[in-house]
Amino acid sequence: MKRIDPKKYNLKSRTILYKNMDYIFIIIHRKSRIIMKDGYRLSEQAKSIWSMDPGIRIRVATSAPVCTKTREYLRQVNIEVLELSSLNISL
Repeated sequence: MKRIDPKKYNLKSRTILYKNMDYIFIIIHRKSRIIMKDGYRLSEQAKSIWSMDPGIRIRVATSAPVCTKTREYLRQVNIEVLELSSLNISL
């Protein structure tokens, strides 16, 4: 996987993005729970990515627990949530 510049997708420079052949991964490395407010923000980031690169699939990789309601919301907007530990990414 290759780290990519978030400014390419009009995102804040603090956003951590990685890309492989079929996916863009949004990395969230923190201890506090991912809640609906974060889910809405991730959805907006995904829309920005899709506007520049339509058809790419987006996954969120996080080390934090994800609220069940938020996980369901992200699934409905075609964003898959993964555990950060399952990926081989060095931050």
